[in-house]
Amino acid sequence: MSGDLEDFRFSLLEWFKSNGRHWIPWKLKPDGLIPKKGEALSVYGIWIAEVMLQQTQLKVVLPYWERWMKRFPTLIDLVTAEEQDVLLCWQGLGYYSRAKRIYKAGNILINLIGRSDCLNPYFWPKEIDIWLDLPGIGRSTAGSIISSAFDLPTPLLDGNLKRIFSRLSASQIPPNKNQISLWQISQNLIDKKYPRDFNQALMDLGARICTVNNPSCSICPISQHCLAFILYDSKDFPIKDLKKPIPVYVVGIAIVINSYGEVLIAQRSETTNMGGMWEFPGGKQEGKEPIKLTIAREIKEEVDIDISVGQQLIEFDHAYTHRKIHFVVHVCDLITGNAKPLASQQIRWVIPSKLNNYPFPAANSRIIAALNEYLLLGKQTTND
Repeated sequence: MSGDLEDFRFSLLEWFKSNGRHWIPWKLKPDGLIPKKGEALSVYGIWIAEVMLQQTQLKVVLPYWERWMKRFPTLIDLVTAEEQDVLLCWQGLGYYSRAKRIYKAGNILINLIGRSDCLNPYFWPKEIDIWLDLPGIGRSTAGSIISSAFDLPTPLLDGNLKRIFSRLSASQIPPNKNQISLWQISQNLIDKKYPRDFNQALMDLGARICTVNNPSCSICPISQHCLAFILYDSKDFPIKDLKKPIPVYVVGIAIVINSYGEVLIAQRSETTNMGGMWEFPGGKQEGKEPIKLTIAREIKEEVDIDISVGQQLIEFDHAYTHRKIHFVVHVCDLITGNAKPLASQQIRWVIPSKLNNYPFPAANSRIIAALNEYLLLGKQTTND
């Protein structure tokens, strides 16, 4: 970084006064006003928001946070709910382990704070070590909770800040291999008088000015301190890691319908990815195996029934962080056998209209929509 540190802080905070995102709901008091210097905010709402913001953009998080706060407005509401209700409220936001960790952390916090004091922010922990001991809380999330809720000078380092600090220092090392230095920059830069505003100002700068592509350096309030801007081209920073190719898997899914018109669903094991969520049974295609054979084989292995694989319902791609799945979904009829949860926690036969009562991973919303359309068309054909 170039130039005077106090000038850097002053320039950033002055920009924030006029250009910051002062409307973020969990950063405001219950009456909608901006908190005063040193004034504590509701820690519960901030904690939920910060976990939601892990790997998810603010504009995506906002409606989910609002829905969550209506469903579980306090820590007591959260810990007295069933885990399935928590997962259902999270449905569509992805990375479902975050919701499970919130639920576990909530039960730890309620014992730590006490039911009678959980509405008072001053009884919530301010120490970073306590937050780091909770499930799903890393150093940056803990720092953001503490600085946002209590206006304390706690550094953070999310994707926005990694990018800003890499440009400020013109770092020749990819951010994920330069964590120690970037954390040190965050620690050195933070304004101890106005830490809440300072950290939020950095976040807003990353969202609006120091963006991933085409940063607006000409109107950046701290460009005179940025070595990437002064010496190089800011667009060339941060230095990127070599990307590994993303594997693509073909997965066959069975919509098994019994004689009562019910659909078979299975609950994923707790030890697996997205544990506790529900899904339609199926699995990965092996080699050049015909997809209908894949579906019949997987259903036999997973629930021990024989099926007749019928017409294709839907086929689509769904991208995850480290892989891409090509889903091929077929409608199937049950031939013989009593379904058993050989590869899941439990299985259920469910009336299609009740599927929305179960938390499914995001990709399944397309399958459910296609199933509803298929059933509707079938009824129309019958009526005709």
